[in-house]
Parts: sequence; structure tokens; C-alpha cells
Amino acid sequence: MRLFAPTIALFLCLVTAGASSTHGGPGLSARHNKLARNAGGVITLGSRGNKKCVNRTNKNGTSLTGSGKPKAQDPATPSSKPAAPKPTPAKKPVDTPAPPPASKPSTNKGLINVQSNCGPSGATKQITRVSGPNGSLDWLNCGFETSAGWQPPNIQMKDVITQPLSHALDSPSSPFKACSKYIHLFEQYGNQFGVEPIMLASFAMQESSCNPNTIGGGGEQGLMQITREKCGGAPGGNCLDPDFNIRTATRFFADTVKNNGGNVLLSVGAYNGWRRGLTKSAAFAAAHSSCCRCQNNGDYLHQFFNGWCQNINAYDAKMPLGKYFNLNQCR
Repeated sequence: MRLFAPTIALFLCLVTAGASSTHGGPGLSARHNKLARNAGGVITLGSRGNKKCVNRTNKNGTSLTGSGKPKAQDPATPSSKPAAPKPTPAKKPVDTPAPPPASKPSTNKGLINVQSNCGPSGATKQITRVSGPNGSLDWLNCGFETSAGWQPPNIQMKDVITQPLSHALDSPSSPFKACSKYIHLFEQYGNQFGVEPIMLASFAMQESSCNPNTIGGGGEQGLMQITREKCGGAPGGNCLDPDFNIRTATRFFADTVKNNGGNVLLSVGAYNGWRRGLTKSAAFAAAHSSCCRCQNNGDYLHQFFNGWCQNINAYDAKMPLGKYFNLNQCR
């Protein structure tokens, strides 16, 4: 009887343990799965020193730190707004060489106004045989018929009355139609050397009628009738080349004006062989020689300034400009 009681107690314990194990199986598995799913969402806190407190804000929503001042943004914390891009520095303009100064057209559209020892200029708005906007023939030739010889008034480039060469061909009667192929060269080198372009074209009309193949009685070359000693450096030795001829003549004339203290009248005269003190008798001395055309044209200055520079043909048969016409006998 004593042995039976412990046996029964042992049997009852085994039955109870088995029933408990069967009932808890599914529940325990489900609990483990739930814990496994939650494991991925677990936040691991760092050290205490990296913990940040939530900022309090004032009424304006500004973050506050100690002393109630706005807190400077933690440099280690990226801003919620992207930083504004730095402005691109403006590129410095590339320095380019300044273009050569252009010769300025005369601003005096009326009559020449130059004081001299030769008296009033005798300038007239209307161009006549012996006068025009740049003065009378006798005033331009001041002293020519006296023993003292030519005493040119001091006419500067700014004083000269001219017509713009760029518009000269607009006139149907323009004498410069013969120069139409070379207008751009007169403009180019006139602007480069500070000479009125129409003055260069006037030299060409006066000297060669704008014929680039002209060779003078003394060997003068081309459009501008430059002398042989100025032909050094001509392309292929061709002194008649229009570009070389015009450039060389323009440089020579600009240098002459400079050496003459800016006196354009004296310089234009020198281009045709005039000189200070030239007398009429000396100018016409070659009239009866074997070189008749070696004379100085007594009407040259008037024809140049009051004819060609005004877009007028100084040789027009209807009204040729001048009073001497001393070269006519050389035909």
C-alpha cells in the first residue's frame, strides 16, 4: 500500500507535464516570431555624450540656447535647406588693343576761320574759279607773286573744310568714281595715320586721275605719284601696287604734317614741290624747258582744297578752277 501511493503520484505528474507542453507549443512559437519582427526596429542608443536634447522654441519659432539668443547651427548637423550656390564671379573682359584713332571729319561745316598775316581768307560758300570754303586762291598762295615768295597761312587739319569721302560717291557728278576701287584703302590708311581720307583721294585725283599705272615724267609712281626712293619694300619691287602706294604716300604725308608743326597747307604744297618762299617766277621756270611738266602748278592749292576736297572736279571743262593754268601749254 505504501509502495502504490508514490507510484500513483508519479503517474499524475507525468500526465500533467505532457498536457502543458502540447498546449503551449503554438503560442510560444508565435511569441518568438513577434520578437524577431520587432528586433529590426530596435533603436540602439549611442553613448550618453552624443545624446541631443530637443530645442525649445520661442514665440517666433527661433531655436534658443543659453542666454535666450538664437542658437548657431551645429556645423556637424546638415541644414535642412540646401546651401545657396556661390555666385559665379564675373569674368573680366579680355583686354584688346585699342583700335587706331580715326581721323575726325571737320566739324566746321561753314567757312575756314584762320587768322594770318595774309589778311582775310576770302572764303566763299559758293565755289568759284578763284575761291571756295577754304579761302581764295590768292590767300592760299599768299606771297607767291612777291619777292618774298609763298608764306602759307597756318592751317591745321581741324580747320580744313572737307566732304566725307564715304558719301562722295553718292553724288552722280563725283570725280571720285574713278577711285571707287580704292576708297577702302584711303579710308583705312587715312584713319590709321590721322589724315582726312578725301585728302588722300584728292592727291590721287590731282596726281594721276586715280590711275594706278601712271608713271610721271620724273619717274613718279602710281596712284599717289610717289618718288622712286620711297619704293623700298614694295611687294615684288612693284611700286605701283595700290595698297603699298597709298600706304607709303599716307605715311609720308602724315610725317610731313608733323614735321611742319601741323600746317596742312604747307604740307599739301610740299607734296607738289611747293616750299615756303617759292616765287611765281621760280615755279614757272621750266615752262620753256625740255621738261615743261616739271613746273609747279600755280593753281594746285586752290584746286586741292576748294575742288577735290569738296567732291568737285577741279579740271571740269565747264568751270576749271584756277587762274594760271600754266601747265596747259605743256600739252
